[in-house]
Amino acid sequence: MSRKTFDEVKRRRLEAMNAGERAAFDAVYDAARLAIEVGEQIRQARETAEMTQRQLARVMGTSQAAVARLEAGGTSATLTTLHKAAAALDLRVTVDFSPAD
Repeated sequence: MSRKTFDEVKRRRLEAMNAGERAAFDAVYDAARLAIEVGEQIRQARETAEMTQRQLARVMGTSQAAVARLEAGGTSATLTTLHKAAAALDLRVTVDFSPAD
């Protein structure tokens, strides 16, 4: 099964929005963007490692539902959670600060 990336889903939904809906979306998206981007990276890394959410959860010491929420951007991950996910995927966490747009 081919999965759509968040960017593909977002693009399709944006195309269907009127100006008012777009403004509301932009405000909410800006607030949630980091969690969504981190979740997408974790999902991509998990799929590259050919792991299921349940397998990743087991190695991290958490539940499959928690991994699903993390990948969906439904929760802001703590650094501890990010380190657990990275270790389970044989990766490392890096943080990069850059000027605000």
